[in-house]
Amino acid sequence: MTLRSFRPRALAAVSLTAVAALTLAACGSSDDSGSDSASGSDATRTVKTAMGDVKVKKAPQRVVVLDTAELDSALTLGVKPVGATHADVTSGFLNYLPKDQVAGIEDVGQMMTPNLEAIAGLKPDLILTSKIRHGDKYAELSKIAPTVMTENTGYPWKENFQVHAEALGKEAEAKMVADGYADHVADVTKALGGKEKVAATEVNMVRFVEGADIRIYGKKNYIATILADVGLGRPAITDKAKDGFSYDVSPEKIDLADADVVFHSTYGDPKKSKETETTGGGLWKNMDAVKNGKVFAVDDQLWIQGIGYTAADKILGELHKSLTK
Repeated sequence: MTLRSFRPRALAAVSLTAVAALTLAACGSSDDSGSDSASGSDATRTVKTAMGDVKVKKAPQRVVVLDTAELDSALTLGVKPVGATHADVTSGFLNYLPKDQVAGIEDVGQMMTPNLEAIAGLKPDLILTSKIRHGDKYAELSKIAPTVMTENTGYPWKENFQVHAEALGKEAEAKMVADGYADHVADVTKALGGKEKVAATEVNMVRFVEGADIRIYGKKNYIATILADVGLGRPAITDKAKDGFSYDVSPEKIDLADADVVFHSTYGDPKKSKETETTGGGLWKNMDAVKNGKVFAVDDQLWIQGIGYTAADKILGELHKSLTK
């Protein structure tokens, strides 16, 4: 079965004419959202954020993003930021993002320690990030440009995407992206045998993290929402996850991660993250998923760090490929 992809850039292009017409109509009428001007580049809209209402340009041209989710959102909506922070990976910007889309974006520092001077030097008219990442820098960032923060990242990624779309003036494109994702999800579920069969397949996501315990991901994180959208079952161990995020174990308890299917990724050095030790041990090798050939190594940058519709679309494709083997 050939599965559909929402192709975010194509969707954005299709909707440009409609969006332009809507924008022109709005500019020619009164604006109840706090416009400084009825038309022209000074026209603004008010966006509700985790830090209160923020006035932003209706069509921001120089956008800076300070986290991976915001970068995914902007590119998905056809907006190339002038600046972005980099993730703590050797590739800088996450490797699942097309090279032509990230080419020319200025690196403004590591995600948790953005270079405010570099950001200011880009003269942005909008900054996108989250309170959990940069709430302590809100006052400084707001002096540089209108700063739109969501409360958190990860689990509420779909709601956050809508906030990003509103700030960017891309609501029409956002609807097309969300609808395309829903179609892709439906295709994958059907290709895997339908809702009943899919629900009977229990899946775990394991992450080996350098400097931390091994994480068995729960039901309140980015990847869990995608598994839930497809309708896949989750083992009982996921209900023990702290705050729904993850249940952390040592290599001596890795057998608790067993399921019909196990996906795993690694953040950092395989040896320092205990991946090498764990996957080479008897407990891992004796798991039913391993013996049945239903364990799949996946890219951490895509499955865990990406957090957005472009990443989700690629993950859906990998889920379909793995689960039909």
